[in-house]
Amino acid sequence: MRNLTRPISIVLLLLVVGACSKDKPIDQPAKLTPVTATLRVEQVWKATVDDKKAVPLRLGLSLAVDGNRVYAAGHKGDVVALDLASGRTVWRTRLKASLSGGTAIGDGMVLIGTSDGQLFALDAASGARRWSVRVNGEVLAPAAISEHLIALRTVDGKLHALSPEDGHELWAQQEQVPRLSLRGTARPVIAGDLVLCGFDNGKVLAVNTGDGSVQWEAAISPPHGRTELERLVDIDTAVRVSGQDVYTVGFQGKVAMLALDTGQVWWSHDASSYRNLTLDEDNLYMSTADGEIEALRTRTGAELWRQKALLYRRLTALATVDDVNALVAGDFQGFVHFLDKATGALAARVRVGKVRISNTPLVVGNLVLVLNDRGQISALRVTPLTVARK
Repeated sequence: MRNLTRPISIVLLLLVVGACSKDKPIDQPAKLTPVTATLRVEQVWKATVDDKKAVPLRLGLSLAVDGNRVYAAGHKGDVVALDLASGRTVWRTRLKASLSGGTAIGDGMVLIGTSDGQLFALDAASGARRWSVRVNGEVLAPAAISEHLIALRTVDGKLHALSPEDGHELWAQQEQVPRLSLRGTARPVIAGDLVLCGFDNGKVLAVNTGDGSVQWEAAISPPHGRTELERLVDIDTAVRVSGQDVYTVGFQGKVAMLALDTGQVWWSHDASSYRNLTLDEDNLYMSTADGEIEALRTRTGAELWRQKALLYRRLTALATVDDVNALVAGDFQGFVHFLDKATGALAARVRVGKVRISNTPLVVGNLVLVLNDRGQISALRVTPLTVARK
C-alpha cells in the first residue's frame, strides 16, 4: 500500500465550477422545443424512498436491480426493496445514518455507504442488517461486489477492499487528492482479478484483487493550467470494460480507450465529463459536462454524431434501451429525454416531476426506472410508436 499523506480536500459542486468565473456568464439551459415522438413512453408505477425535508445533495444513491426486485436508498436512512413489475414494497429498513453512496447489490447483500464513513450490508432477501464497518471517509459512489471482495472508494482518495463476510479490510490503495476537486468519486469496477478505478488526479489504477498491488496506472488527463479550477481533471466516472478494452473519461480531460492488461492508451480525445460512459457492441455514448451528447466508435474514437439540443441541462449519464434502439437521460427539471441511438435525434420526452434527476436511469428490458433527488421513483415502459396509415 502506498503511504501517501492525506491532503485537505476542497470539494465543489459543478454548479459552482460553472459560475465562479467573473468574466464568463453562466450558461443558460437550452429551452426545450417540441419533439416529433417516435417512441411511446407510459408510466407503469411510482414509489418513493423517505427523503422528506432532506436537502437534494445529488449524492450517489442510485437504483439497483437484481432479479425481480429494485433496491433504493434515501439520504435520511430509508432503504427499500420493491417489486420490479408493480412497485410494491417488499421490505423497508430504516438506518440511523445519512446515506450517501449506493445502492450496490451482489452476493445476497445490499450495500450502502454514508456521509460519515460507514458501510452497511443488508440482507437482500429480508432487509435485515448483516454487518456495518467504518471506513473513515465519505462514500459517494456505490461499491463493486464479487464473491471474494467488496471494492469501495472514499473521498480521501482511498480504494478499499473489504471482506464480504464481515466487512473487515483486506487491503487499501491511495492516490493523492488535489486541493480542489469535484464532489464525487468513481465507482470501482471488478474485472477478473483486477479492480479498476479512476481518481481525482486524472489517473486510472488497476489493482490486483488478491494482494492490492498495483498492476498498472495510467495518467489519462494530467493537470494543466494556471489556476486550480483549470487544473481540475477528476475521473469521477466508473471505467467501462469490454473484453480486453477499458474506456474512461475525465472532467476537463480526455475520453480514452486503454488495454486491460497493461493500461496502454490506444486512443484518446479531448473531452470533459463527470458522467459514466455507456457502451454497446460498436459504439460509446457520452453526456458531456456542458450537456452535449456524443456517439463515438469504440475501436477508433471516431465521432458518429453529436446532439446539442440539451445543452446545459445538467444531464445524467446515458442508459441504453436496446429493445427500442434508444438512449435515455434525465435532466435538472425532471424531464426524461429519449434519443435514437443511430442518429442522436430526439425520439420522446416525458416529465416525471419538477425535481432534478442526477442518477443514471436504470433499464430492464423496455422498462426505464428513474430516481429523482427527492427519492421519487418512476417506472416507464417504452415501446415503438406505431403511426396509423391513412
